[in-house]
Amino acid sequence: MTDDDRVFKALADSTRRLLLDRLFARDGRTLGELEDAVAEAKVEMTRFGVMKHLRVLEEAGLVVARRSGREKLHFLNPVPIRLLHDRWIDKFTERRVSALTDLKRHLEDRTA
Repeated sequence: MTDDDRVFKALADSTRRLLLDRLFARDGRTLGELEDAVAEAKVEMTRFGVMKHLRVLEEAGLVVARRSGREKLHFLNPVPIRLLHDRWIDKFTERRVSALTDLKRHLEDRTA
């Protein structure tokens, strides 16, 4: 499985996206805090289930965990998402942006 495949797989699940959203809002959360965030979203899941989702996110490089005393803190790593954006999304939006700027120039030239 490639790095892109791991990131796409990780992003394919709504619970994992929820965890990433919570880490984006505030980095350095504990497992308990992330478990509470899942419960607040009305998703029924055990602590073990949240741990499994975090493991998938870590394997994709989207989450980095660090021990701080007795706690394990989780941090968002946005680099893999940016790499996907640059490779898969940016190149498809470039044509649209170019078309809009060409249209703008054309319309401005007609009115001048």
